[in-house]
Amino acid sequence: MPALLQMHDIRKSFGATTALDGVSVEVTRGEVTALIGENGAGKSTLMKILSGAERQDAGHMQLDGRPYQPAGPHAALRAGVAMIYQELNLAPDLSVEDNVMLGQERGKHGLLRRKDQRRIVQDVLQRLGHAELDPRQPVSRLSIGAQQIVEIARALALQARVIVFDEPTSSLARQDVARLFAVIRSLCDDGIGVVYISHFLEELREVAARFTVLRDGRSVGHGQIQDVSERELVRLMVDRDVDELFPSVPHQPGKVILQINGVTGRRSPRDVSLAVRCGEILGIAGLVGAGRTELLRCLFGLDDVKAGTVIIDGRQAPATPASRIRAGLGLVSEDRKGEGLAQSRSITDNMTYSRLAPYTKSGFLRLRQRRKQVSQWMERLKVRARSTEQPVVELSGGNQQKVAFARVLHQDADVLLLDEPTRGIDVGTKAEIYRLIGEAAAAGKAVIFVSSYFAELLAVCDRVAVMSRGRLQEVRPAEEWDEESLLASAMGGEL
Repeated sequence: MPALLQMHDIRKSFGATTALDGVSVEVTRGEVTALIGENGAGKSTLMKILSGAERQDAGHMQLDGRPYQPAGPHAALRAGVAMIYQELNLAPDLSVEDNVMLGQERGKHGLLRRKDQRRIVQDVLQRLGHAELDPRQPVSRLSIGAQQIVEIARALALQARVIVFDEPTSSLARQDVARLFAVIRSLCDDGIGVVYISHFLEELREVAARFTVLRDGRSVGHGQIQDVSERELVRLMVDRDVDELFPSVPHQPGKVILQINGVTGRRSPRDVSLAVRCGEILGIAGLVGAGRTELLRCLFGLDDVKAGTVIIDGRQAPATPASRIRAGLGLVSEDRKGEGLAQSRSITDNMTYSRLAPYTKSGFLRLRQRRKQVSQWMERLKVRARSTEQPVVELSGGNQQKVAFARVLHQDADVLLLDEPTRGIDVGTKAEIYRLIGEAAAAGKAVIFVSSYFAELLAVCDRVAVMSRGRLQEVRPAEEWDEESLLASAMGGEL
């Protein structure tokens, strides 16, 4: 079948930095093409060119056999190319209908034709198998999975021929992932071409037919995904064999450093009690909305605790986040864009704001020493950036996540509260993050590791706790769990 979309010999530079060096990708009608690569490999830049947000320096594109060169994102949408971003791009206070029709409203004499709009929205929701969604309902009241359906519905209402999914499952519960894959298959049945970007290789095998691997801005491999092993995909991505996807660092749990007694928040968590030891990695599994994030926010002082106590190293935890940082807690938030990072500030500022003492003298910051330390952390975590002073907002999502993780390591916290710390990170860097978590435990740090990716909890953690509906269900040594039993416990005992 002839290609629906062709991107041929695409080149793009930003100053002296070459982002894309002759990349070629084809997308076939009715198929999913996986776009794979490490953070900084060029995937985001390539998709920005496809969506009209950037213009290539050289190379050409064809859509449905005709030259394609969008003047901007709106032109790309009109041509039939839609993007579903990892960070959903919705107006939360508007209804489902208004979000789907945003920018393509139906009107007459300055008035919206609500009846016509609602019919279009109901038609696309029916096509997606989600006719139960009320077009009049505000998007803010929907689950993350349902909000994603609204994004896809907008693309269909625009009659998109190519839809790009960028890390679409990073915030989804397992049942929502299955529903999303069913929707993608139905899109392919309708002849739509899909580009799927993900760092979860097992997902790619389930949903994609073809793959293209980018490394350092070049196309280094492509073909049928069934013909290549996971090990080979990883080797293509990182240009080396990654023998240990889940490296193990020996560590030994010691004394209890964090004691949680009957902690109850406004809505969640509900009566959670738990003890965490120095040198221990405790995983917390659960579905989206189970209360895992709310528990960490209560521990860090971001959310009010209605009942219960938090004891840090034998002492009652102080009230505010700033004082809990001083008491030894460090948090990596799952919402890096909204609260995990100061987007407009530099990498240096973001890594060091929670621990400036080593760089102060007589009330002044020793800037050179601070930049030198940040450079070392950037090298250790392989943060791709122009310099230590580059604003975080200009980094890819994966590199932003590395900066957020580096901050708590630089902070030298005694208890690391990690909420989805590997979200949006490639497999090579994940292995390094797992190693750093192990090294933190070996150094006597306590780690609470929240993740929706059960495989990493089972491989990295000493014990795994399960939360459901705000309550702690059970805690067992990691070797006593498997993915099926974790899911059963997270769903309240029902598969």
